[in-house]
Amino acid sequence: MELGISGKKAIVTGGSAGIGLACAIALCREGVDTVIAARDPKRLEQAVKQIRSSARNAGQTEVVAVSADLTLADAVRRVVQTAHKRFGRIDILINNAGSARAGAFSELEDQDFLEAWNLKLLGYIRMIRATIPHMREQKDGRIVNIIGGAARTPSPTFLPGSTANAALLNFTRGIARELIRYNIRINAISPGATATERAKRLNKQLARAGGISEEEARRRSIGGIPLGRMVEPSEIAALALFLLSDLATSIVGAEVAIDGGSAPGI
Repeated sequence: MELGISGKKAIVTGGSAGIGLACAIALCREGVDTVIAARDPKRLEQAVKQIRSSARNAGQTEVVAVSADLTLADAVRRVVQTAHKRFGRIDILINNAGSARAGAFSELEDQDFLEAWNLKLLGYIRMIRATIPHMREQKDGRIVNIIGGAARTPSPTFLPGSTANAALLNFTRGIARELIRYNIRINAISPGATATERAKRLNKQLARAGGISEEEARRRSIGGIPLGRMVEPSEIAALALFLLSDLATSIVGAEVAIDGGSAPGI
């Protein structure tokens, strides 16, 4: 399919691994120059190499890594300024940076909630606030927020993350009506359990919180997915490309779940 995004310029946060890396690879394969932002410079360097080796048109597509802590407003501005200075415009933003501690509620401190909210909820909001002026000036923009199924079906052992996700879903829907006036489309993807390194870390935390083995925790997690397996990051990236494309111009303020059928209800 012709997606209509070749030649556009993008920012992907949390782009050094997992879903963010898969999204960056997919964008570059479609001819989109991309800035990836994450905290760890070494992982960013490895990600750039992987993106270039995976993109069919690596010699024609530019990939720029920016080490940044998105809990800091100055770092957010630096990411956006770098992208605009390097590319001259910003057409696409994929918000993906975020992590939260899993564990029994009795073991969680205020700081666990604050860290999750500051990085994911406020991090996404900061990135959108910094990017909007450029998109508004060019009268075109496409934003995808990677949120998570816990926004709708919270787990008692993942409350910092699920509360951040629920707030982000509310924010995405609320801001969509304002942004579409400037031809800026924002939508959300809510993945279920996804086969990433972060999922392995969460599995360890959940096993500890439940007093079970890591293998048992993983078995229970996959057992709750009707498809019988976790979502692959590449599947989420493919959905993101569609939402960013010219094929989805009437999809505004929507949330699309990709979870193998595990979320109950509508």
